[in-house]
Amino acid sequence: MLFHSSVRQELSRYFWATLVVLTTIVITVWLIRAFGEASVGKFNPQDVGLVLGYTTLSNLHSLLTLSLYIAIVSTVSRMYADSEMVIWQGSGLSIFNLFRPTLRFAWPWLIAITVLSLTAWPWANAQIREMRERYEKRGDLDRIKPGQFQESANGKRVFFIDNSSLSDKNGNRIFIVSNEVGKQSIITALTGLLETRELDRYLVLKNGQRIDISPDKNEFKVIEFESHASRIESVPAALLESEAQSMQPSELLANPGASNLGELGWRIGMALAALNLLILAIGIPFINPRSGRSGSLVVTIVSFFTYYNMVNMSRNWIGAGDISFTNMLLALHLPVFILGCLILFWRQQQGLIFYKTRPVMGSTPVSRT
Repeated sequence: MLFHSSVRQELSRYFWATLVVLTTIVITVWLIRAFGEASVGKFNPQDVGLVLGYTTLSNLHSLLTLSLYIAIVSTVSRMYADSEMVIWQGSGLSIFNLFRPTLRFAWPWLIAITVLSLTAWPWANAQIREMRERYEKRGDLDRIKPGQFQESANGKRVFFIDNSSLSDKNGNRIFIVSNEVGKQSIITALTGLLETRELDRYLVLKNGQRIDISPDKNEFKVIEFESHASRIESVPAALLESEAQSMQPSELLANPGASNLGELGWRIGMALAALNLLILAIGIPFINPRSGRSGSLVVTIVSFFTYYNMVNMSRNWIGAGDISFTNMLLALHLPVFILGCLILFWRQQQGLIFYKTRPVMGSTPVSRT
């Protein structure tokens, strides 16, 4: 049918144009953020490209949802602005007839959004988390390059190693400056070895000298040692715990805790939100050529961000135990679905009334004397 074909073509143009623009903007923002996180040592600077790719994949369902919503809103708004809806309603078509071409265009993207939110989101987050863990678990000795001064992760130590072997976790001709509260230490050693004891990491130095300086007391102490162990850092507890965002749905269901159910409810909610937003995108836009399109545009933008933010907040509500998993899905998404259907019905009745009361083209009013 020509009507369906023209609607799908217009939806496709708006959708791809919006997706390209949104992807370009958010990738630029995420790239700047990735460089910032790499500069503070959250992951290896060489992995910026991988982190950016995984971040884009994990948030692709949101980009698709927003692009689909904007495409439908733009198409329906243009149809009202050009009075095409009046013509189609006059020819016997209703606003409900937009569902068939819209769903025919949108159903592959709805499936993609569901798959991405349920599986691609946790997989990409797991990859990012693994890279961060692998880099954060490295000791301060591992992070430095031979022949260069390097500051430790907490900013309290400066290291210099003349020659090191990262595979053996050892180094030769080591120089360390440590700043503590009211005291400064300068340590030199011929060799050093990095060891992990339970959850703590120690740097074991051999055949060296330590100078402790107390500027407040104007004194210093020189200590020579054959072996000296210094605690470098503890393994962060967060790295030892599995995160809900990197768990697959089967794993979340196997451990139905509050945080896991909140994460699962958010993923299912993202898929349901995409369908509800499709209905709202058809029903909300309405433009009177005589009054302009600003009012309809404001309503569509506010409705999208309000609903989307509530979906994001639902994860915290379920995780905090304020509401159960099932009740959250019913209380949030079912009313939006019913509201969207009511808006469509109201738009249909509004269009019929407008068409019946609109004067026939070419007719002239009859004046009575």
